[in-house]
Amino acid sequence: MANLKITAGGFVFKARLEEDAPKTCSAFLKLLPYKNKIIHVRWSGEAVWIPLGDFNLGVGYENHTSHPSKGEILLYPGGISETEILLPYGSTCFSSKMGQLAGNHFLTIIEGKEKLPELGKKVLWEGAQDIIFEKI
Repeated sequence: MANLKITAGGFVFKARLEEDAPKTCSAFLKLLPYKNKIIHVRWSGEAVWIPLGDFNLGVGYENHTSHPSKGEILLYPGGISETEILLPYGSTCFSSKMGQLAGNHFLTIIEGKEKLPELGKKVLWEGAQDIIFEKI
């Protein structure tokens, strides 16, 4: 699987696509370069997210979890709550106002993970930040 460059809030990260989520990875790669904003989560703990509303990436559940570790990026394909991308920077239990969710673990930060808590605090205290996912 390929690696991606993620630039967010002035920080640069390198991420590995996860082989256990091939459909999610394939669908996401078609969106690259992907630009959006990250905001701080409301229910999930130490994470930032990209709300995607009714966007349908055309994938179901694969390699899904409710308890991602720092740097394990999830795509929630929609259903109970809106579609979203979740990027944990610390302790996270993936949830929404509807209750606990599970998302597809499709990317893992492999370089720069130590900067994630600083990014999370920046988003918490300074608000929405630009994010871009690009092929390396």
